[in-house]
Amino acid sequence: MKADISSFVSNDRLRVIVKPNAKQNEVMSWDESRKALRIAIAAVPEKDRANVELLKFLKKLTGKKCTLFSGHKSREKLIELS
Repeated sequence: MKADISSFVSNDRLRVIVKPNAKQNEVMSWDESRKALRIAIAAVPEKDRANVELLKFLKKLTGKKCTLFSGHKSREKLIELS
């Protein structure tokens, strides 16, 4: 199932909360209090592996180029879509 995340994108940016080390990559839910999309990522949070996997996963979902705008070392990230 392909998740439609376009409704969560604002000004070509998407705020996400990443849960690394998950069983599979998936969109989990919308966090209303943080205004961010919760995403589980199967990669480990070492040597930038989870960030790379997150960007690949989002590119697959959106069909757009995704770059990490902020949050390189944090679970809360801001992704720029172009």
